[in-house]
Amino acid sequence: MAETLAVVNQKGGVGKTTTSVNLGSFLADSGHSTLIIDLDPQANASSGLGIKVPEGEKSLYELLIGQAKLSEVIRKTDVKGMHIIPATPDLAGGAIELMDQPHREYRLRRIVRALSKHYQFILIDCPPSLGLLTVNGLCAADRLLIPVQCEFYALEGLNQLLQTVELVRAHLNPQLQVLGAVLTMYDRRTALSRRIVREVRKTFPGHVFESMIPRNVELAEAPSEGKSILQYDPYSKGAKAYEFLSEELLALYA
Repeated sequence: MAETLAVVNQKGGVGKTTTSVNLGSFLADSGHSTLIIDLDPQANASSGLGIKVPEGEKSLYELLIGQAKLSEVIRKTDVKGMHIIPATPDLAGGAIELMDQPHREYRLRRIVRALSKHYQFILIDCPPSLGLLTVNGLCAADRLLIPVQCEFYALEGLNQLLQTVELVRAHLNPQLQVLGAVLTMYDRRTALSRRIVREVRKTFPGHVFESMIPRNVELAEAPSEGKSILQYDPYSKGAKAYEFLSEELLALYA
C-alpha cells in the first residue's frame, strides 16, 4: 500500500511543486514506485516534468468530476518509476462544480485508494490555498509535508494551516498526521535564513527535516526544461539536497 503525502502550504512560492517533483524523482530513482498528483490548477508540476495535456485529452479535472477513468489520465514521466496525474487550468472550475456534490471532500481520497496498491509513494502537490482542492488533498493523505521558505513571512499563515489540519483531522480524516516541515530557499550566508531555521524548529519541535533546500540556480532552471533536478543537473547543490531529503524520509519508514 502506498504512503500518501500531501505537500501543502497555503502560501505560494514556498517550494511545494519543486519539492513534489524533485523528492518524487529521487524516491523513484531509489527504486520506490512513485505517483505525483498535480492538484494545482496552475499545473506547474505537470509542466515541470514536461507533461502538457493536449486539448481534448483528460486530466485530473475529469477524473475528479467522474468523467474519466484512471487509465485515461495517468502518464509516464521521463523519470523511471514515476508517473503523474496531470492538471490543467480546468481544475479550478472543477472545485466549483464539486461544491454542491455529496462527499465532495473525499473525491481524491477514493482515487488514491484505488491507486494505492500500485505505488509505494503518492505525492499530492496542493494548490496555494485552503479551499476545496486542498481539503481533498488533506483527506486523501496519510501525512503532510510542509515546505517552509526561509524568508521573513515564513511563519505567517502556518497557524491557520495547522488549524485547518486539526479541523480535517477532527471531522474528515482522523488518521492525518504532520510528517514534518522542510526548509526551502535556504541561504546560509544570511542571518535571516539562520533565524528562520531556529524559529521553524521551535514551532515544529521534532518535526523539521535536517535536510534544507538551498537557493540554487539549477533548481530554478530545471522546470523551464520540463525536467526534474535529477535529470537536469544531478550534481548540483539542489539535487544533492533533495537526494538527502529522500534518504531522510525513507529512513522514517525503515
